[in-house]
Amino acid sequence: MMSETKTLRAGVVGLGMIGGGVAVSMARRGRVPAVHDVRPGASAGLPGVGDPLGSPAEVARTSDVVMVAVVTADQARDVVGGENGLLAGAHPGLTIVLLSTVVLPVVHELAALCAGRGVGFLDCGVTPGDRAADHGMVAIVGGDESTVEAARPVLDDWARRVVHCGPLGAGMATKIARNVVTYGSWRAVFEATNLARAAGVHPARLAEVIDTADPEGHTLLALLRLRGDDDALPEAAGRKIQPLMTKDLDAARDLAATLDVDVPLVEVARTHADQTLDLHDPQDPQDPQDRDDRDDRDDRDHRDHRDHRDHRDHRDHRDHRNAAAEPGDHFADGLHRYGLEMMDHVYGPGFSAGVQGAHDPFTDETVDYLFARVWARPGLSVRDRRLLTLGVAATVGRPELVQIIATGGLVNDELTPDQLREAVLHLAVYTGWCKATATHAGVTAAVEAHTAVEAHTAKEQ
Repeated sequence: MMSETKTLRAGVVGLGMIGGGVAVSMARRGRVPAVHDVRPGASAGLPGVGDPLGSPAEVARTSDVVMVAVVTADQARDVVGGENGLLAGAHPGLTIVLLSTVVLPVVHELAALCAGRGVGFLDCGVTPGDRAADHGMVAIVGGDESTVEAARPVLDDWARRVVHCGPLGAGMATKIARNVVTYGSWRAVFEATNLARAAGVHPARLAEVIDTADPEGHTLLALLRLRGDDDALPEAAGRKIQPLMTKDLDAARDLAATLDVDVPLVEVARTHADQTLDLHDPQDPQDPQDRDDRDDRDDRDHRDHRDHRDHRDHRDHRDHRNAAAEPGDHFADGLHRYGLEMMDHVYGPGFSAGVQGAHDPFTDETVDYLFARVWARPGLSVRDRRLLTLGVAATVGRPELVQIIATGGLVNDELTPDQLREAVLHLAVYTGWCKATATHAGVTAAVEAHTAVEAHTAKEQ
């Protein structure tokens, strides 16, 4: 295993922010890639990376896995299939990994070219691009499993995590969907900022509120995390959220109308609120959501503000009454799943396996309340809560609890070994040296175990 993964040769074509960062990350881990860029001096500022070769073909001849990090589809076509492209230097066992974000037909077009030459092909979106040089990106991969696994040692050298999303095209589709979240949220922030500014609120105050209330952005993916195994939001959850969502969006529409601020995204969100919450019937062309919203728009044109407000208050009262009558079983299931996911997020992948399937009152409360509700609350980051919890564990003198907490901080790159050792000394002043001995033992065990895993991983690669 060690010799096979270590002898895989890597290449990178395109040394911009992403490609250059990928090359630097691999070089730091001992797998120095062959590189090419249309700019002869492109590697000058990249630590550990050699001079660019003359063409993509030359990179292919000296590589087994080549990452393509260019900007446009035409550039990708030229790099892969051009006169001096990668396929011109192809050899048995070569795999091309496309990091560029392009439309799916281009992915399949390039994959077909590669298949015709017996070359493997993976589509691989990446995020966040600004962490490419710090081994900090996620590799969002599409392709057959055998090709992914063959290339994984190289991918692991530059990606913090490799997520295999499915067959060819799935990686690019996931990256495109990820971009929708990014750019859609930018538009939401744009409209919210305009609304706040028009109301006399400085945008910095809006940013302060959001940063303080939800520093890790849990709100953005709240509905996604509540979805069940059937990929649907539990109806009880939708019923619970709907009256608040419609009330708040109606308030935003009213404020925007009063201040003459254009908020098309708010209008879309309000119009399709039931669809967002999985409360509509996608097969029904006469969906009540559409009829209700058409009626609401007509009411806005023909009623005064008082009548509209009274109508909305009555509707909110009706929706709250209906929500209260809904059973909560499906919502509870979604909450439990989210609690398990949060447990893994806090203490590392696989930690929740120790409690999955166990359903006693204490375990359920730990998952459903402590992790799904308390650890997931906005206002404090996971790192903040970890430090607080470490302090509590130190006061009771339980080294095994300290080890669990410290391990989570190391796995998540929240705390370094030196920071944890400093925390031991700081806590000793408050807990006393006897209890600090237990804290020191727990932190030492966590650091040694984490260091051993890191060393083993490095040897495997």
